[in-house]
Amino acid sequence: MPPIEARGLSKAFGPRQVLEDVSFSVEAGQVFGLLGPNGAGKTTTMRLFLGLLRPGAGEALVFGAPLADRPDLRRQVGVLLEQSGMADRLTARENLAFYGALHEVGRETIDDRLGRAGLFDRADDRVGTFSTGMKRRLGLVRATLHDPGVLFLDEPSSGLDPAAQAEIRGLITSLARQSGAAVLINSHHLDEVERICHRVAILDRGRLAALGEVEALRRGAGPRRYGVRLAAGADRARAEAVLEAAGAGNMAWEEDELVLSLPPGLAPAELLRVLVGAGIGVEEARYRTRSLEQVYLQAMGRATA
Repeated sequence: MPPIEARGLSKAFGPRQVLEDVSFSVEAGQVFGLLGPNGAGKTTTMRLFLGLLRPGAGEALVFGAPLADRPDLRRQVGVLLEQSGMADRLTARENLAFYGALHEVGRETIDDRLGRAGLFDRADDRVGTFSTGMKRRLGLVRATLHDPGVLFLDEPSSGLDPAAQAEIRGLITSLARQSGAAVLINSHHLDEVERICHRVAILDRGRLAALGEVEALRRGAGPRRYGVRLAAGADRARAEAVLEAAGAGNMAWEEDELVLSLPPGLAPAELLRVLVGAGIGVEEARYRTRSLEQVYLQAMGRATA
């Protein structure tokens, strides 16, 4: 049983259908990214899992049950919303002591977690003096203080500079790896998701536009794409003609690299053989994968040819 699972999840607000027949699951130790433009249904999906909304159809399950029906399961769930909910007039340690009391977590654990997040030296400073990045780190500490088996993160690196984003990514990755928690991230940062997520779902107007492992989506379906860099002084037009005759297609130059696709059955080594056989020098040949951004744009129907 996956810790997080959506089964045919649908939700409407009046005549507006916000989610329609969305299904996916997140396994223990896995970081799962929920992507989509504003209005795609990401926040609604998270609210359904948290029991803040009831689905119109389908199920949003945490450890096999809707949270709205099983309040006892909430102790196994950690949540970080875009607003951390920390009291600015309390110190970092005082904030965590309040939440720790709810879960019977003592000072030793609190200080250990502050140290892991690089906040121990600021433990007795008021949260109102913290930078945005420090508040997000503290919020992540609060969300994971009780070692939850499931973690919901809403835009965890929103508004952070690149260094702070990297720190948050590192914390999330180590949490999933060390604790085995199932992590669901709602994010607009494609680079962030590509770096830390094992699997992603891309929502478009409430429907699943793409679902799968990040690497599998980047490889994509259809002809495989390769890049070829010719030796200095090589005739580009002649190289294109030779490769086209060998069966390569969809050729386009990206700076000094010729990107092309090969039909099934044509081995990459054949590229090198025909080029060298025609007296055309090759500096490099490599397999090309799409970025998650390209996957996203194609799923949204905005990909360029």
